[in-house]
Amino acid sequence: MPPWSWWFGHLAYLQRALKDLPPDVNVYEAIVELVREHSDTEIFLLDFWPVFEPVFMVYGPDLSMQVSSNQNNLAKPQYSHESLSPVVGGPSLISMNDTDWKFWRSLLNPGFSNAAMMHRVPDLVDAVETFCHELGKYVDRGVFSLDDMTTRLTMDVITKAILDTDLDNQRSEHPLAQALNTILAWHSFWDPRILLNPLRPLVQRYYGSIMDKFIRKELEKRFQEMKTSANSTGGNPSQRSKSVIALALNDYMAQKRQNHETGLQDLKIEDNFSRIAANQIRLFLFAGNDSTSSAIVYTFHLLSKYPETLAKLRQEHDAILGPPGGTAAKLKVNPSILNQCKYTLAVIKETLRLYPPASSMRAGRADVSITDRKGNTYPTAGLSITIMHKFVQQNPRTWPRPQEFLPERWLVEPGHELYVSPNNGAYRPFEQGPRSCIGQTLVNNEMRIVLILVARTFDFRPAYEEWDVLKREKEGVLMKMARALGVKGEDVKMVDGERAYQTSDAGAHPAERYPCRVSLAA
Repeated sequence: MPPWSWWFGHLAYLQRALKDLPPDVNVYEAIVELVREHSDTEIFLLDFWPVFEPVFMVYGPDLSMQVSSNQNNLAKPQYSHESLSPVVGGPSLISMNDTDWKFWRSLLNPGFSNAAMMHRVPDLVDAVETFCHELGKYVDRGVFSLDDMTTRLTMDVITKAILDTDLDNQRSEHPLAQALNTILAWHSFWDPRILLNPLRPLVQRYYGSIMDKFIRKELEKRFQEMKTSANSTGGNPSQRSKSVIALALNDYMAQKRQNHETGLQDLKIEDNFSRIAANQIRLFLFAGNDSTSSAIVYTFHLLSKYPETLAKLRQEHDAILGPPGGTAAKLKVNPSILNQCKYTLAVIKETLRLYPPASSMRAGRADVSITDRKGNTYPTAGLSITIMHKFVQQNPRTWPRPQEFLPERWLVEPGHELYVSPNNGAYRPFEQGPRSCIGQTLVNNEMRIVLILVARTFDFRPAYEEWDVLKREKEGVLMKMARALGVKGEDVKMVDGERAYQTSDAGAHPAERYPCRVSLAA
């Protein structure tokens, strides 16, 4: 482990490492050197006292599978629940363990099945068409934040998929989206400057109550609609709505009636069920909105840097879907077309490999030890384990040319120099094992539709220098005087030569929310 302080554990080390980096940078950039130093074992210890307990940081595929496979499948740590409670409201799939997790996972699985997700494709297409319309307003009209626009898009998509509710958030920010964004603006997974702010709990609790009120109202509305439908169909709830919560409520009603607990007319949602369901919905809104948004932005960022990849992507869309006109209608009529767009999926996978939006945390256990590449064995009792997806997915021992953007690596056969086995634990933006992300099919469908409808129509290019000028023009008198006197210097704005570095914002959003320009494709 790095140098340790009796007072601040390794937080002092991290602060020193972050000193020469942008102030909003993702904390993983502060441990790049540690990753290199421990490449022989692919594990080191960080002590986050007084914020969190000590953590094993792992970035080898073998170690990752020891932590997350069926054999061990270590539980989520208590601080995972504590750190996410302000965002999701309480216990949810991301922090639950054992029987609670199994109950809710089985209840929610049907809503995220491949069949259910294909049923949602027309809704996804509608949302992306609105995105294209809103995007068209910025064509050749100055600098704007692409990340803000994709966040509005993904909020519409996830809310429709989960609750069957149309927020129309892309045209005007909905109070639900505003509440979530405010909670996230006051949130951090590690930064004590934010975590120790006395106003943080008050602000997050207030906006959390706004989210809960809206969600539970919608939940009750769906429940009453299903009871009415059941009455009109002789006691069987209609399968018309395939939203995640509708399918979960359908199973909930079936279990209640099977147990003969009450008649259909007297059936009510138990308060405990409603409360936990609201937490699950808040989790999906957070994960499906935040991480997917940043992934979409990074996809277009990479396509702007690699025009040859963009050309191949457009060629695939032309070959499979024909001319751009009428593409949306074709996808609605035949959603399975998405599965034919193999290069499109390869572009998405490669983006998520280079820019994973999150990592995975597990709790150590007295009867579980993990073993590194050199045969060293580490007991895990009293410790946590973080699987650092960024470094697992860019591990040079596993990935040929790990820092390069090469979508072709996902299409080659075994024996090719770029081939990496999909089953060795090295690719995990959605995690692997029993606790893999329940919504990965929705994310892949959403991102494929975005690329199909947007990439042939628009070209993007980052506009950070213009953004800097605009920000400088808006600075107050005191800041301008400080710069003139040399009191305020220039901020660090690059990480390894990249302006669009990942930040510490939940979902690892790009710096400055990705200022860019958009034009019509030639």
